[in-house]
Amino acid sequence: MWSGRQARFRPLACGVEELRRRRREREAALRKARREQHLVSKRLLREDAEGPCAAELLREVEVQQFLRLAQSGTDEKEREKALVSLRRGLQHPETQQTFIRLEGSVRTLVGLLTSNRALLQLEAARCLHELSHSEQSAVAEACLPATSYLLTYLSGHSSDFIELCLYTLGNLIVESEAVRKQLLPQGIVPALAACIQSPYVAVLEALGYVLSQLLQAKEAPEKIIPSILDSTLPQHMLRLMQPGPKLNLGVAVEFAWCLHYITCRLTGQLGKCQRSFLGLPTQVNNAVLITHGALATLVLLLLDLAGTVQRVDDAGLELFFLQKQPSLLPEGLWLLNNLTANSPTFCTSLLSLDLLEPLLQLLPLSNVVCILVLTVLCNVAEKGPAYCQRLWPGPLLSCVLNTLTLSDTEVVGQSLELLQLLFLYQPEAIQDFLQQSGLQALEQHQEEAQLRDRIRALQQTAIHA
Repeated sequence: MWSGRQARFRPLACGVEELRRRRREREAALRKARREQHLVSKRLLREDAEGPCAAELLREVEVQQFLRLAQSGTDEKEREKALVSLRRGLQHPETQQTFIRLEGSVRTLVGLLTSNRALLQLEAARCLHELSHSEQSAVAEACLPATSYLLTYLSGHSSDFIELCLYTLGNLIVESEAVRKQLLPQGIVPALAACIQSPYVAVLEALGYVLSQLLQAKEAPEKIIPSILDSTLPQHMLRLMQPGPKLNLGVAVEFAWCLHYITCRLTGQLGKCQRSFLGLPTQVNNAVLITHGALATLVLLLLDLAGTVQRVDDAGLELFFLQKQPSLLPEGLWLLNNLTANSPTFCTSLLSLDLLEPLLQLLPLSNVVCILVLTVLCNVAEKGPAYCQRLWPGPLLSCVLNTLTLSDTEVVGQSLELLQLLFLYQPEAIQDFLQQSGLQALEQHQEEAQLRDRIRALQQTAIHA
């Protein structure tokens, strides 16, 4: 039998490190899965109802004929029709390979893209878009001569054409390092910073997609993120995530991904890039200045979305919401997790801005959201006694006790971790826990194999305190 001192300190100290390690491993696995399933996927815009099975395999002679007609047909309608036929053929992977093997094929498309005929420009851009969706990296690199023109057209007046150019660039960026190397010095970041002021929702969603593709590149931390943080993009991203009647969920989802990956790739303490991202002077490390930055914007957005879901009577809305917009609430909380995991400064800011209670209001929304909120709170608590004193007293205990009534093992496990940290660093919390029937709340889970040892350690700590 452990002594009171052993039960109170030694198991908890070991438990904190072990749980922290397991949580980080779980986070890494989930982040990798989401990255592979969401960001690496390419996006395809097609106005017709044709699927991949409708793609027509074109022979080399047919590709040559359509290119010749598109370039020098007798009238514009014939030229446009040839490009439409070519575009449909380019939906087939073998036709794509045939096309890029033909000398001058991409140059012909670029010539049509830069012509003064709007319909021909549009169809040429659609052909390039089909090529950009190819799974073959050689196809993406063959489109390299077109990228600078696609970038130029982001400053045009047609929202549909801009959207098409953005998705084409996004598809090419993820596939080819050569494309990224060409676009960065040509000014893709300033072009996107100008584009983000567009009033069109479809353009903003497409822009968010392009940024997501850039941010997943292997060279992003050194060559891409600093340029983004030095631009006006962050402040506009935060503006478009502000809760209110003008908030568009699709746009907010895209930028939640972007902010998430910025913080994923920036490790360590609050540095120059992070301060720039938050709109802070680069030589000042003062958490109070974060008041008007990303942290408050993010938590207010999460609270607003949670309130919207909770106000609707339809019992199935929550699951619909999480399936159709899976990134917004969870990714927002992952962003908070990344901000607070290794930075006492951000943890201090979270408390200084009185954001604890808004976060606690998210707990009942779903098990997924509950786990992530508890993870953020654990990040704060594990920083030590001073942080736990700010968490306690208040509504935290009653909220944690409510989570112990749930049957989800992962939710309960995360609640136990938070209680472990509080008991370790804020012993006064133990008495409140006992007075609010905390031991009885633990008893209902003590037969669960995954939780048994941790519950026993908490019981011993509480009894011998």
